[in-house]
Amino acid sequence: MNAPLRTPREILAEQGKLTKTVIAVHAGERTLDLMTPVPAGTEITPIDVTDPDALAVIRHSTAHVLADAVQRLYPGTKVTFGPAIENGFYYDFDRRDGQFTEDDFEKIEAKMREIVAADFPFRREVIEKADAKKLLEGMGENFKVEHLERLQGEISLYRHGEWVDLCEGPHVPSTGFLRAVKLTSVAGAYWRGDERNPMLQRIYGTAFPSQKELDAYLHSLEEARKRDHRKLGKELELIAFHPLAPASPFFLPRGAQIYRRLIDYVRALYDRSGYQEVVTPQVFDRELFETSGHLPTYGDNMFMAATVETVERAAEALVAKPGATAEELHKTVWDQMRFGLKPMNCPGHCLMFGMTRRSYRELPMRIADFGRLHRFERSGVTQGLTRVRTFCQDDAHIFCSLDQLQSEIVAFLGQVYSVYQDFGFSEVRVVIATRPEKRMGSDEVWDRSEAALQTAVQAKGLPFEIAPGEGAFYGPKIEFHLKDALGRPWQLGTIQVDYNMPQAFNLGYVGEDNTSHTPVMLHRAILGSIERFFGVLVEHVGGAFPVWLAPEQVAVLTVTDKVNDYAAEVVTLLKAAGIRVIADTSADKLGAKIRNARNMRLPYLAVVGLKEAEQRGLSIRSRDENKELGFLTLDDFIARVRTESLPSSLRPNT
Repeated sequence: MNAPLRTPREILAEQGKLTKTVIAVHAGERTLDLMTPVPAGTEITPIDVTDPDALAVIRHSTAHVLADAVQRLYPGTKVTFGPAIENGFYYDFDRRDGQFTEDDFEKIEAKMREIVAADFPFRREVIEKADAKKLLEGMGENFKVEHLERLQGEISLYRHGEWVDLCEGPHVPSTGFLRAVKLTSVAGAYWRGDERNPMLQRIYGTAFPSQKELDAYLHSLEEARKRDHRKLGKELELIAFHPLAPASPFFLPRGAQIYRRLIDYVRALYDRSGYQEVVTPQVFDRELFETSGHLPTYGDNMFMAATVETVERAAEALVAKPGATAEELHKTVWDQMRFGLKPMNCPGHCLMFGMTRRSYRELPMRIADFGRLHRFERSGVTQGLTRVRTFCQDDAHIFCSLDQLQSEIVAFLGQVYSVYQDFGFSEVRVVIATRPEKRMGSDEVWDRSEAALQTAVQAKGLPFEIAPGEGAFYGPKIEFHLKDALGRPWQLGTIQVDYNMPQAFNLGYVGEDNTSHTPVMLHRAILGSIERFFGVLVEHVGGAFPVWLAPEQVAVLTVTDKVNDYAAEVVTLLKAAGIRVIADTSADKLGAKIRNARNMRLPYLAVVGLKEAEQRGLSIRSRDENKELGFLTLDDFIARVRTESLPSSLRPNT
């Protein structure tokens, strides 16, 4: 006879471990609340409300309280999903009587505080699927009914007070544990993330165990708003967007200066590391993407190019299929799309490698490409520069032999850390992403690829984490996650081991044994998408770019028009020395000139008055040192700026 299931609350109480601050437990790899029964003999570890692992439970429970408050205030509103996410939670609503705005938050938060003060216990209830359907239909929760149809296994509900939701938990013991809550924003979201489905309203919020922790988070959030690259991009005249080019940024002259220098920086790295830069086409026949695996596995994210010939063929094919279903017509049109815009450079590089008979003496072959890429990102996920539809990568592919594989990965790992230090990123987390469900190649090939990455990382003595199932469809990868100045993580660089694509393209080289061998292909990028890196960097430095990267390094500001001739001479000399300089010789007062230059985050302000003109120097203020440097001769100032015009890894030791 099976032993009866017991709840963690009962087990902890028996062990004397059920304190007033325990809200959930670890049970193996699962997090469970105190109400979910476990089999006899299950090892459980209590989770205190102050533990980091408690946050997800607190936030998920807070999402339920949010939904309860919304439905009390706005009867008839339907609920969908309300998960905990990295920095808080959200809940999606279908509200037919109007739109939520941030002006509603105060009223909703007040109602949430009432629910918290009532200290309603969360109650778990296991229910038959048919009974759950009847309950949800009676409540008019059509989205929940649709979701229920997809569920298998045990069905559970959670109640607090009179409110109930279809949910698998876990939850805190009662609403009284939710003491520090703040709603943060509202946005649109398609049901199940599909733009063919109804548009819902998503309310975001966050929650913490204490008000002190919430206040600290809100302070960092406010700082993040000040640094938002979309806000600073407009204020500093770096980028712009237009609705006629959705999710496709315009880089204005100041932004284009920085963009170009990012690419020049990487090009210089390539010159030192034996890479050859190439230029490849934008548009390819679909056969290329069939061979590479992109069309069958990545086709939903590709732009296909329609020509007059394509439209004519599609029209003929449609006429030949009267009475076809929408799905059949979709396939007919899709199959007629002959050309596609490249979403990645790797297929073109495979073509290039295969155009010539190769020898082992040519390996490793390192091919770099700054070609423009296009990916169809859904409108609901595009965001500023960090998720766009057109972009460029510091993308390169290394074709090498098996015995060169480890040394190439290790060399790349060394490059990565040097580059990130140049941009002021000091915290780097290494993640190895392994085989996804939808992939090319055999398990044996994936075993070799994943082992190669782990061996290289271990050889460099780097700590790493595993992200199961997060690899690319053609190979596993190392991801580099950087923390910015506000402590937020960003995934930027990557290196991927790929045995599959060279085999798909039947690539080969003649080895020392005079027989044909298949090369291994490494996909690698350090900055990743230049657009994304640009956006992250703007926020990391708060728009105050380092001297070597700033669009203008110096602003020459005149005190009186009597020194305009000398100011013009200074500008000429600085430009001749390769220094990027602007001058403000307007009739504005010096204070206004200084304020304007500071607002543009310029590294150096060089004030020119009568004394400076007579002594052939400048009065300098440093942005980075946040102080007046006083009078410097022209030669001394030029020497200083020229030294700082190099990234730190290239500056001579002093």
